[in-house]
Amino acid sequence: MATDAVDPIFEEEQQHLSDTYATLLAMRDSLSEELETKHKGIAQDLIDMSEEISLDFVGADETMETLAAIETLNSVIDTYNQYHDYTVDKVRRILLLLMQPYFAKVRLQMRPGRPARDVYIGAAGVTDDHKRPLIVDWRSPVAETYYNQQMGETSYQVDGKTRTVNLELRRQFDITRDVLNMYFDTTVAIQDSLLLGALKRHHTEKLQAITATIQREQNAVVRHDDVPALLVNGIAGSGKTSVMLQRIAFLLYRQRETLNANQVYLFTPNSVFESYIDTVLPSLGESNPQTFTWTSFMEAQGLSERSDGASTSPDELRRLEALVGDLVLEEDDLRGISLEGTSLLKPAQVKASVNKFSKFPVGPRLAALVKDDLHDKLDRRFAQLAKDDEMQEELLGLDMDDQIEIFGRTIDGPDEEELLAYTEQYVQHLYGSAHDQIELGTWLRIDRIGMRMLGVKALTAAEWLYLKLLICGPSERNARYVMVDEVQDYTVTQLMVLARYFPRAHFLLLGDEHQAIREGTATFAQIKELFTETHGSIEEYLLRTSYRSSPEITELFASLLDESDRINLSSVRRPGIKPEVTTCTERDEYLDALHRAVEAAHEGEGLTAIITADKARRSWLHRQLGDAARSIHKGDALPATGVVVMDLELAKGLEFDHAIIPDAQEQVYPDTPLARRRLYTAISRAMHKVTIFSQGPLTPLLA
Repeated sequence: MATDAVDPIFEEEQQHLSDTYATLLAMRDSLSEELETKHKGIAQDLIDMSEEISLDFVGADETMETLAAIETLNSVIDTYNQYHDYTVDKVRRILLLLMQPYFAKVRLQMRPGRPARDVYIGAAGVTDDHKRPLIVDWRSPVAETYYNQQMGETSYQVDGKTRTVNLELRRQFDITRDVLNMYFDTTVAIQDSLLLGALKRHHTEKLQAITATIQREQNAVVRHDDVPALLVNGIAGSGKTSVMLQRIAFLLYRQRETLNANQVYLFTPNSVFESYIDTVLPSLGESNPQTFTWTSFMEAQGLSERSDGASTSPDELRRLEALVGDLVLEEDDLRGISLEGTSLLKPAQVKASVNKFSKFPVGPRLAALVKDDLHDKLDRRFAQLAKDDEMQEELLGLDMDDQIEIFGRTIDGPDEEELLAYTEQYVQHLYGSAHDQIELGTWLRIDRIGMRMLGVKALTAAEWLYLKLLICGPSERNARYVMVDEVQDYTVTQLMVLARYFPRAHFLLLGDEHQAIREGTATFAQIKELFTETHGSIEEYLLRTSYRSSPEITELFASLLDESDRINLSSVRRPGIKPEVTTCTERDEYLDALHRAVEAAHEGEGLTAIITADKARRSWLHRQLGDAARSIHKGDALPATGVVVMDLELAKGLEFDHAIIPDAQEQVYPDTPLARRRLYTAISRAMHKVTIFSQGPLTPLLA
């Protein structure tokens, strides 16, 4: 490690950093100037070309010549757009690197007898003017040699082939812009100095990227083969959420030509957690995926007015599966298509389309045929409306602003043929979204069908959506990846719905079976059985090292596990503060002790969370503490420092410098498997310190 004494390696690395930084600045300025110049130049070229085109469609030759000129213009525009996108992306990567050009270097001997070369690794990759790598992206194949943490002979994968190299040096850097703060060499023994330094830091209000400190076991998940389903089972603090986000960044990089962030769906436990992680991917130069909680996902399906169905028995969904094969749609199961109070297709027309394909059983095939037929009928209906005198008069009565908005121009004395064409456009403008209604299956009365099948008076959101998927098939065919964090808090029913909604997507499921804080959620055995059935196979990976909590805290929450589950659990942090446990017999004694703990927390650094067992206790405790602690509710963002009080449901998945467990009495945490998992979850939120209070006899789980 570098010291205050003259260190030739430090000076050499600082010079390399200064040179690299100067190169990045020069590239930024050159590209910015080039963008500005090219933008103006190309814009003028397009103007000149467009003015030279004569729109002549009189004869065949003239028409072909005009069309060829337009095609040439479009080709130039496409080329400019591609150039512009490439250049803007390169500027974006350089701006990202200017904050920290790189965080590591490996020295690799690529072939025996050949001199080794240095490879600098950063959050993004960039080449110099000679197309040589100046900095390689951490997601590139060669960067795997850094994350392997294996000196000497090591390997990485390129295009499905293994390339073996010799790792002579693994150097880590602490860099701020163009200033080298420290460097660490790990040529003698693998100990991640950057990781240990990062673990000393205090909580931040936003989760930080772990790109520079990804450990070997975490890297195995980030770079895992693309499989139909991967279940990551990790203890509290093993970095599951960080690994998931790095995995998303890795996939977006490796499949940049074919994958975009809108094709990735991320399910988070709650909105506080969603806010906590929303800057990680942008800090890596990537866009956030489509992010949902289970509740917001159901709201997006238009099902917010009914029970979300999380606790619905999976047997009810299986009953629907079994019964749908013999289902016969009745006339009252169907409805017409209307928009803005105008009936476009009558129920009888929908029924006729269904009857037309009656030889097919109810299911996605029948639904697809009916939809096609309804689209044809709707187009014919639009054609009829366009010929309607009242509709044409309505068109001619539009003011100039409406005409320009709809047609891009004003209508000036159209002849009969033009009037019909304009009216067809106008009808499409008014009612074109009815085609979306057909695709969404609004012509089906899902509630009536489901209630008849199950013999119930109402369907939950899960039952409604599952039945619609059984009848119509999945509507989301563009999704490529679905990430489910805290999967141990999902029920079998919820996972059945997600697996059917995203049948073509690959799933990454992350959780800790010991943090299942509600009754009735899916066991990991059930999760594996379900995805083996729906996706053909599922692989499981274990994470058994805590990077969040001190050894003392890790030992405390690990003591709540069965002895067999404690094997191989460890913390990489240095020894810290021993957990404090206080049992109070009187209420006043309890509140005084709690007030003192909160006052002391305000004097300390970082963020302290008072984690209550439920919302009612959070509200009561907040009233007792007043302004000494801020109450966190659904939708709130976490502060960077201070003291907050929140219930366990919102705290899960988060981490804090100091966790205060204010209700560790036997009444709240009895000796039951569920209470054991809840207490494990609460204690494991702490990074540096845990303070435990009991108002009455202490829970036997800690006795």
